[in-house]
Amino acid sequence: MTATPRGSGAPLWIDAEAVARLASPNAAVDALADTLREGLDPESGPQRTSTPVPAGEVLLMPAASDAWAGVKVVGIAPGNPALGLPRITGGYLLLDGASLLPVALLDGIALTSLRTPAVSALAVRHLTPADRPLSLVLFGSGPQAYAHLDVLSEVRELAEVVVVARNPERAAALARHAEALGVPKVRTGTAEDVAEADLVVCCTTAREPLFDGRLVRPGATVVAVGSHEPDAREVDTALVRRAEVYVESRTAALREAGDLLIPEAEGAIGPGHIAGTLADLVAGRGPADPAAPRFFKSVGMAWEDLAIAVAVYKAARTETGPEGNPEVP
Repeated sequence: MTATPRGSGAPLWIDAEAVARLASPNAAVDALADTLREGLDPESGPQRTSTPVPAGEVLLMPAASDAWAGVKVVGIAPGNPALGLPRITGGYLLLDGASLLPVALLDGIALTSLRTPAVSALAVRHLTPADRPLSLVLFGSGPQAYAHLDVLSEVRELAEVVVVARNPERAAALARHAEALGVPKVRTGTAEDVAEADLVVCCTTAREPLFDGRLVRPGATVVAVGSHEPDAREVDTALVRRAEVYVESRTAALREAGDLLIPEAEGAIGPGHIAGTLADLVAGRGPADPAAPRFFKSVGMAWEDLAIAVAVYKAARTETGPEGNPEVP
């Protein structure tokens, strides 16, 4: 009897609530690590494409493996927040790798809200100590700041969270969220608080450095996720020059990461300044200099969306089964 190919039925719709339910933060981090251990090479991934449109920008992010393919369509609408709408919109289409038949459509914002902090958390797993609670300074108060706080609290014990944001009310609301997660010490603060942090995470739309990189202490880890534009950055040249730098992909970082490209244009660093990649960290090739800060710069890559979309889809099939939901192939 010939097996029914994946995608021969109606594609499964996986909404935002289901994405969050079907993949825990640790499961998402594990999916990324497993994908790298299985040999995926992020350096060979296709570039995202960007198309200006009247309301802003539309990004296409395709990726493929032997078994799966997929593409995320992202809308960036700067005027949306003033209308009470999200600045980032989107969806993810997951395809069977052999037939390219669609098997699922996932809420793209929920997927991104899980993927981005999962990438950061995978780096944090390998760049920070696991034998003691960490003090975290978190820049930003938007959806990614909340998502990072949720995911990081799952992969590392947090002794303290200091929220730094332009809007005091939103900063206070995020601080209350940290309290609800059970963090022992929580407060709002200023950029100078990075001097006492074990971990600094930047989740903002800033185009200029958020803090003085000279303040970051030796051995501390800084993660920046807010931009994939060559002329925007969240950290300064002083930090990048001091730090052991890790990225998802050298090719992508040297094409898109203003945090690295601006110091390079200034002559402060060269392309060889990057110490390693996520794949290196997963393979056990971690920091070599205990006196240097560690800096992980993420620009977001399509293979990450694919890895987590597949994990979510597999969990959906396990939860419902072919008989339990006619939309599941």
